[in-house]
Formats: sequence, C-alpha cells, structure tokens
Amino acid sequence: MARSCAITGKTTQVGGRYSNRTRATEFNPTGKVRRHANLQKRNIFVPELGQSFLIDISTSALRTIKKNGAYATLRKAGLI
Repeated sequence: MARSCAITGKTTQVGGRYSNRTRATEFNPTGKVRRHANLQKRNIFVPELGQSFLIDISTSALRTIKKNGAYATLRKAGLI
C-alpha cells in the first residue's frame, strides 16, 4: 500500500534540491529528492457509531477532523 493520506489523498512528491550556491558553480551535482507527506497513524473514535478506526492520515486531515468532526469527515472520505 502506498504512503498516502486516507482523507486528503496526499502522497509523496518529487522535487529538486537546488541551492543558490549550486547555481553559481559550473558543476551542479543535484538530483531529485522525494518529499513525503506528514502522515500519522491515529486511532480515531467516532462517537456516533461507538467504534474507532485506525488510519494513516496527514496532519492537515487531523485539523479537518478537529474542525468538522470525525463522523462527517470520515463519511465524506468514504471510509464509513
């Protein structure tokens, strides 16, 4: 299973690691770097259902759950 958020769908991104000092030199030994999403394994309790779910979610998804509630957020994501 790929490392992705169950709610927001965030996954890894490929970007360049390139500094301004490297731009000034003639030899540029830079390559691609993989940036991972900030995923946390959390046990989310849904009081409406009386059960908990163990899911990998990003920290921005945790803020979404805090704002909208666990039941509404998990239902919109299709996990319930």
